[in-house]
Amino acid sequence: MTPGHGSSTATPGHGSTVDGVLRRSARRTPARVAVEHRDRTWTYEALDDAVSRAAAVLLAEGLTPGDRVAAYGHNSDAYLIAFLACARAGLVHVPVNQNLTGDDLAYPIGQSGSAVVLADPDLAHRLPSGARVLPLRDAEDSLLARLAGTAPYDGPEARGEELVQLLYTSGTTALPKGAMMTHRALVHEYLSAITALDLSAGDRPVHALPLYHSAQMHVFLLPYLAVGATNIVLDAPDGDTLLDLIEQGRVDSLFAPPTVWIGLSHRPDFATRDLGGLRKAYYGASIMPVPVLERLRERLPELAFYNCFGQSEIGPLATVLGPDEHRDRPASCGRPVLFVDARVVDEKGDDVPDGTPGEIVYRSPQLCEGYWDKPEETEQAFRDGWFHSGDLAVRDADGYLTIVDRVKDVINSGGVLVASRQVEDVLYTHEAVAEVAVIGLPDEKWIEAVTAVVVPRGEVGEAELIAHAREHLTAFKAPKRIVFTDSLPRNASGKILKRELRDRLGAG
Repeated sequence: MTPGHGSSTATPGHGSTVDGVLRRSARRTPARVAVEHRDRTWTYEALDDAVSRAAAVLLAEGLTPGDRVAAYGHNSDAYLIAFLACARAGLVHVPVNQNLTGDDLAYPIGQSGSAVVLADPDLAHRLPSGARVLPLRDAEDSLLARLAGTAPYDGPEARGEELVQLLYTSGTTALPKGAMMTHRALVHEYLSAITALDLSAGDRPVHALPLYHSAQMHVFLLPYLAVGATNIVLDAPDGDTLLDLIEQGRVDSLFAPPTVWIGLSHRPDFATRDLGGLRKAYYGASIMPVPVLERLRERLPELAFYNCFGQSEIGPLATVLGPDEHRDRPASCGRPVLFVDARVVDEKGDDVPDGTPGEIVYRSPQLCEGYWDKPEETEQAFRDGWFHSGDLAVRDADGYLTIVDRVKDVINSGGVLVASRQVEDVLYTHEAVAEVAVIGLPDEKWIEAVTAVVVPRGEVGEAELIAHAREHLTAFKAPKRIVFTDSLPRNASGKILKRELRDRLGAG
């Protein structure tokens, strides 16, 4: 049995922990600015000290190593400090999408068994009744406010094999799964990100996407803290603010999903602002349309583009397409990063020939340990010694991967995964819906728009069904469009052919 957190038999000094990444940078460059958020600035030394004090605050609440702590807040320095404090105290951080409400919100908090919820005060009223809440900021008893009066935690550090985070990721069913991430897995992923994305201390990155999302936190913010860069954390990806920061020379590195890049490219001032100081452009979370990429490259020909692809279960970075590689393969998601081994296989698990679609499977120290309290789903995903991603791809002779489809009917709408079955179940509760199939269709803004194809019974309109869905679902899961039809295409066994629907309606 492996010694646990603080065990007297544990070998000390390995430091392969998420919070150890910050501690090393604080010792290396203590006076350098680590994070700027609104009017607050943290040097590396001050940030590391704040993390130790926040860890002590959490443990003073009666929490013990291994307890789960949910986080339900907007982007802020407090959100980052809370995550690193959980890591330092041996707690398991559970990031929750701040847009979730109702049952969607209650599920990850309840299924993880979170003992407390770290929440921004303006969001706390949405939490399930009975949830134990500790304000993150903007309150007299908040985590941030209590730092000054609390002595820093100086107890034993966590071990690399211990859990540090549950990353909830949706599948084709209504119930998400909590990917169990260890310190060691995430530290490996940070090194993969640093090497594949050319991150350095001299970069000036801005972090505008939600920190609950693994891409912004684990592909960019934590790896940039590892190399000692100065990081600007924004509340949200506001176009005016982003362009101002670039034009002022304060930012030269930006990660955003295609939806944000599309929005920036459509702004009237995008063609006139002085954006030459932007050196590195990272995109991911969903597929970037090649015409949009070409438009961006034409406007900023010296800008280095990186395509980042992966999924939460692997930390999340799995493959990268670098700047030079974009010239010949703009639709590719690149090749596996440093600590990722990938294959493309058929249903039997055998490698398919180059140029033939198959499922991507992974082996990597970055991978999660499985799904929290879901042994059957874990066994299914990690069969034959490989993790089955659910993504269909084509590999070429040089090892480059191109995503062609998803095995599961998950819709990637603006970088957020939506389970089609959950939307279907809600629409089926409307008396005028005889049959329904929910698919993702190409959309310039959302990349994939949640679209419901409905066989009606009786009179019903598009607005009525969308309103019905919004009564029961978080807003981003509700359909953007309803298409009415007389029948749904099916195969011989009666299964609805969603690919045929996508092909038919997407072409229109």
